[in-house]
Amino acid sequence: MTGQHIRREAVSDQVYAALRDRILGGALAAGDALTPERDLAAEFGVNRHAVREAVKRLQQARLVEVSHGGRTAVLDWRLTAGLDLAVGIVGADAGLTVDGLTRDALEMRACIGADAARLCALRCTPAAAARIVAAAGCYTQAGPDLAALGAADVAWWRLIVEGSGNLAYLLSFNTLVSGALPMADVPMDLRTAELLDVDAHVRLAAHIAGREPEAAERLARTLLSRSVPAAADRAVR
Repeated sequence: MTGQHIRREAVSDQVYAALRDRILGGALAAGDALTPERDLAAEFGVNRHAVREAVKRLQQARLVEVSHGGRTAVLDWRLTAGLDLAVGIVGADAGLTVDGLTRDALEMRACIGADAARLCALRCTPAAAARIVAAAGCYTQAGPDLAALGAADVAWWRLIVEGSGNLAYLLSFNTLVSGALPMADVPMDLRTAELLDVDAHVRLAAHIAGREPEAAERLARTLLSRSVPAAADRAVR
């Protein structure tokens, strides 16, 4: 490895990012021993405390495992890492791109959204269903303003995901809209057809309120899948 000195601000974050990218890019393979703290500190020109903090973050991200004997081994991140790592994958030399991850995030969104709509139709309270029906009117009120439609869309789908009663779906939804994935910055031209289809959103709300889980799932999948082909095209260019 070549020396890579680190800027003095947020040094532990920078060391973490550099080591993370080596793991994700394959320079450090699964089963490899992580370079000792002393050597990493010398390589990056930082103190050992910064290295120790960076290694702790790698451990929390399930990129490395620290044994009782003190050996730190690299893990196979494809088997151990969580969704919160996705933003880091894009920055690594791992053959992945923002466009590719955007496509993946949109596909995940369609799957989760479709099943969340199904579960919401089965589980949500009458009061929650009424809120979902009322909130569908936001698509009409926002008009052609895509930024306003995007904000209304997040609020509306949050009601549906909360109504599904599935905590794992809710946490995944939070990740998708928080900025941890490029999904949060999807160009609006990819989602125009979806956002402007007021009728589909109104009908989906009606399926949920009418306790029609299969119809809700089909329509939600169709609606949320509209953005996927364009994103897939960008990913392969």
